[in-house]
Amino acid sequence: MHRLHRLVALVVALALGALVSGCGVTRGSDDPSNRRLRMMIPNSVGGGYDLTGRAAARALEDNDLTGRFEITNVQGASGTVAMQRLINEKGADDLMMLMGLGVVGAVYTNKSSATPLKMTPIARLVEEQEGILVPADSPFETVGDLVEAWRGDPSGLTVGGGSGNGGPDHLFPMQLADTIGIDPRKVNYISYDGGGPLTTALLGAKIDVGMSGLGEFEGQIEEGKLRVLAVSGDERLEGIDAPTLTESGVDLVFTNWRGVLAPPGITDEQRDYLTDLLTEMHGTEEWKEALAANGWTDNFATGKEFEDFLAEQDDRVADTLKELGLA
Repeated sequence: MHRLHRLVALVVALALGALVSGCGVTRGSDDPSNRRLRMMIPNSVGGGYDLTGRAAARALEDNDLTGRFEITNVQGASGTVAMQRLINEKGADDLMMLMGLGVVGAVYTNKSSATPLKMTPIARLVEEQEGILVPADSPFETVGDLVEAWRGDPSGLTVGGGSGNGGPDHLFPMQLADTIGIDPRKVNYISYDGGGPLTTALLGAKIDVGMSGLGEFEGQIEEGKLRVLAVSGDERLEGIDAPTLTESGVDLVFTNWRGVLAPPGITDEQRDYLTDLLTEMHGTEEWKEALAANGWTDNFATGKEFEDFLAEQDDRVADTLKELGLA
C-alpha cells in the first residue's frame, strides 16, 4: 500500500513539474529562446499591419530574443474583430497585437467597446506620412491652389483615399478640411480599395485629388504621372520633391502609425517584459533593414510616451468622427 502511495506521489510530482515547465515556455523561462509568444494581426496577409508584425517577429526570432511566434491574421470590421478578441483574452500574458490609427478609427465607426485605451499599451513602432497627390496635368500646382479651390466649392472637389471611414486616408482629408476652415461634412470623399484603384482613379480623372501613404505610388511619381503637392509629417520625405503642409502654410501634422498592444489585465512584470523585448528588437540590424526596405519611419516609443500618444490619438479621432456623425 505504501508503495502505491509513493508511486502516486511520484506521478503527481512529475505531472506538476511538467506543468510548471510548460508554463515557463511562454511565461518567463530563463532561456529567452524557449519563450513562445502569439501575435495577432488585424488584417489579411500582405497588408501594412501584417508586414510590420512579421518583420518584428522575424527580428526577434533571428536574434534569439524569443522562441517561435504563432502569428494569426484576424480579419473583420477593419480590425475591430481582432480588438474584441484581444479584450476577451484578458490576462493572457503570451499575446501581442499589431494595431494603428486605422484600428482606432474602426473601433468608433463600428461602435465597438473594445477600444485601445482598455488594452495594455506596449510600444509604438513606425509611422508613415500621407501625401496629397494629383495627376501630372492637374491645375493645382501648390497646396495653396488646392486650398483656394476647395474653399470655393467644398463639395464639388472630389477627394479619393485608399481606406474606408475611420481609416487614415479618410481621417487625413477630414482633419485637413477642418484645419483650413471647411466643414468636414461637406467633403466629397470617395473610398478606394488600396493604392492600385486609387491610382487608376487619379489617372482617369475620376477624382481631383488623392490622399494616401506614398509607398504604393513611387513608380507613378518617378515617371511623372503623379505629382505630390505636400506631405503631412513634420519633416520632408527623403526622395519626394514636396514641402510639408506646415511649410505650405497649413498648420497640420498628420501621420499614420502602427504599434503593439497586449490584452488588459496582464501583470506589470509581463508588461515590462514585453516592452523590453520590443526595445531589444528595435535595436537589431534586421529591424533596421525592415524599416529601410519598407520605407517606414522609425518612431519608437514605450511607457508613458506611448500611453499619452494613444490617448491623444483616440481623442483626436473621436472628435473628427463625431463631427461627421460616424461615432
